[in-house]
Amino acid sequence: MFELVFLGTSASAPSVQRGLSSALVLANEHRFMIDCGEGTQRQLLRSGLGFRRLDKILLTHGHLDHILGLGGLASTLGRWEALEELNIFGGAAAMTRVQALMEVVFGPGRIPHAGVALNVITPGVLFEDRTFTLEVVPVQHRGPDCLAFVFEEKSRRPFLAEAAEALGIPHGPVRRDLAIGLPVTLPDGRTIDPDSVLGPPQRGAKLCFIGDVSHTGPLHEIAAGANLLAIEATYLDADKDLAKQHGHITATAAARLARNAGVEHLVLHHVSRRYTNQEILAEAQAIFPSTSLANDLDLFSVFKDKPVTMRSLRHR
Repeated sequence: MFELVFLGTSASAPSVQRGLSSALVLANEHRFMIDCGEGTQRQLLRSGLGFRRLDKILLTHGHLDHILGLGGLASTLGRWEALEELNIFGGAAAMTRVQALMEVVFGPGRIPHAGVALNVITPGVLFEDRTFTLEVVPVQHRGPDCLAFVFEEKSRRPFLAEAAEALGIPHGPVRRDLAIGLPVTLPDGRTIDPDSVLGPPQRGAKLCFIGDVSHTGPLHEIAAGANLLAIEATYLDADKDLAKQHGHITATAAARLARNAGVEHLVLHHVSRRYTNQEILAEAQAIFPSTSLANDLDLFSVFKDKPVTMRSLRHR
């Protein structure tokens, strides 16, 4: 299971109800912040999640509404929190801008804490543990090195208890070894291969997070079969020419992508103050009914075999 918390959902500038772009993905014991707009650390406190284990920040690109919160957050984490390391990941263009931001905040050549590292990344697998992978994928927006992030649980083969019973395999460590793919030798001398008690591979949960983007064509393969696709919806279709001019997409384009990619649930974010929530949702749901519009401090839980669920952290 993955959990996705939206800390800020406004496009370009904050509104009374919405802060600037930032989200947090929780996967096992890991936390990945995606973007860090101005005011993000206050949203962390409001959510009740705080700064615990916040050691990995992923940047979709280097525009100011997505990175201006980094200076204050790095200062807080470095000076007041028990932080051993903070890794900031992004494309080359974003990292150049973040380095300049850090120098404005802390002085030329200075970083607020020895454990803060700026890491240039390229498309490919960025992180992997025993249960999931995090893949970096390129997207088109304005300027170079714009990225999206795909979190996907590794496929697993279920243990077939009935098959184990039929083979007379005892409970305990023997079954545990078979479940993780190791052959075992039973007390009676028989050797049991894992294939005898494991079912076919089952795909795990998939969460695809896309920030600012100007074209959806290349995204169909990236989003294919995702349990949850989070993507911007800065404009409505009536303003599609304006969207194209500024390197964004419409709610219509996002919904068509979700429909054509076989997505289970679509979540829209990075929305403009020029539209009401009802207008944005109506446009997208007319094409893809399983659409939500993220508000600040909404938490979405992504399961491999259950529907996506949402709850708010606003009243914690």
